[in-house]
Amino acid sequence: MAMLTRLSIRNIVLIEALDLDFGRGLGVLTGETGAGKSILLDALGLVLGDRAETALVRAGEPKASVTASFEFAQLPSLIAKALDDADLEIEPGEPLLIRRQVKADGGSKAYINDQPASVALLRELAPALVELHGQHDDRGLVNPRGHRLLLDRYTGIDLAALERRWVSWAKTEAQLAEARSAQEQAKLDQDLLIAHLAELTSLEPQAGEEARLAAQRSDMQKGEKLAIELEDLRHVWEGSDSPLASLRVAARKLDRIAPEHAMLADALASLDRAVIEAGEAEEKLEAAALALVHDPAALDAAETRLFELRALARKHRCEVDELPELMREMRSKLDAIEGGEAQLDALEIAAKEARATYLALAEKTHAARLKAAKSLDKAVAAELAPLKLDAARFLTSIGKLPEEKWGAHGMDSAEFLIATNPGADFAPLAKIASGGELSRFILALKVALAEKGGAATIIFDEIDRGVGGAVASAIGERLARLASAEGQLLAVTHSPQVAARGFMHYLIAKASSGTVTKTSVVLLDDNGRQEEIARMLSGAEVTPEARAQADRLLENA
Repeated sequence: MAMLTRLSIRNIVLIEALDLDFGRGLGVLTGETGAGKSILLDALGLVLGDRAETALVRAGEPKASVTASFEFAQLPSLIAKALDDADLEIEPGEPLLIRRQVKADGGSKAYINDQPASVALLRELAPALVELHGQHDDRGLVNPRGHRLLLDRYTGIDLAALERRWVSWAKTEAQLAEARSAQEQAKLDQDLLIAHLAELTSLEPQAGEEARLAAQRSDMQKGEKLAIELEDLRHVWEGSDSPLASLRVAARKLDRIAPEHAMLADALASLDRAVIEAGEAEEKLEAAALALVHDPAALDAAETRLFELRALARKHRCEVDELPELMREMRSKLDAIEGGEAQLDALEIAAKEARATYLALAEKTHAARLKAAKSLDKAVAAELAPLKLDAARFLTSIGKLPEEKWGAHGMDSAEFLIATNPGADFAPLAKIASGGELSRFILALKVALAEKGGAATIIFDEIDRGVGGAVASAIGERLARLASAEGQLLAVTHSPQVAARGFMHYLIAKASSGTVTKTSVVLLDDNGRQEEIARMLSGAEVTPEARAQADRLLENA
């Protein structure tokens, strides 16, 4: 359970300093007209994100502030998510402290547990903190956006399975849409893909081919340049009059006379080495000449293929070595186009099946809501007569939404409607009921719903306006019953019958001293309650009869 535990007000209009502690059950706030009950609600509105009016700052003060403390057995998911999204931290079990400051010269600041917060965040948290029903109620049960959720809580409908089927259908539809888009685009690209692939296939590029062709081309170009120089060197090792041939003749002649002297033998050894080295040089020159021999046709073919490969790579904005992979990708795309129709057929079948599965459960949920609506209408009707609304009728309207508005919640719209007079058409709550009637309708609906998991605190502002006697007693009894179910309910009231039902009774009073007027709030004890209820019964002068009547009301409460 959750509730408002403390409200601290500083320099708000007629309130100089006020600290109020609240407990569970029904708390009633009473006081003479004009005592300042609305100031309390205005102050609370500040911490709920209402507009900060400078007129709220007490005359002569530079600023005003309001701090509200809320305690939770477990932090509601709405509050936890909002705080997490705002990067604000609150320790488990720690109260939620919301503070709002308003400056007399304009501007305001907000804090949550002493961490700066935006006013927008306060407004986001408000629905989980306080549910206010009063003369100008435009939130809570009056707002049709929450009616379907309230009906589902009353029915006990678990939407988890429906949500799973909705997500599954939505996912399948998204996959189908993506596949259709891809298939349409692929068909537009098909002719171009075929032309590009044919061009690549005609060349059939191979990995590493560019480097190999470039090396061959370079070698053949070098051979063309060196051919003349090699031809000039040919006289060194070819012909009988070549220097190499003469060197060999000299070696043979020296060989015949070398034994005659040691120096001749040394000279022969040197000459033999020269012949051997020259022979090796001859072999390498011949090998080089063979390697560098170029075929003009082969050079032209290598250059042509190399240039074609590079041109194709530039066309596709890739490297030459990436062309083989590009071919494989193009073939895969063409294969996908050819197999795309089969994939689309499979996805269309899956989407139809997912839709049918969702639709079956949504129809079942629709039937459950229709049944629950009748039950709720009957329960609310039973509450109307005691609240002096016996001529009124209540209707939970269930409608089917167009398919584009279906969702995880199903296919239904739900709205609470009323007709205040016999034969009158049903219409939304806020458009038909007057302020007092609206509050009593909401009370009847709240009692019928016995809603749990709503706001931390429910406030009814002058729900008993314009009624008395048995109707006021019925209102008080239902407020007490609702407070018992909800945990905490506050009622601003002028009715002694309602006030007598309170578990905690606060007296709001205004006092003047010279030119200074102040509003104060006091938690009454048993004697104080008797006196205040007696005043509410008798007016300005409290009579013994009024005190006796107050005692009877308190005893019967």
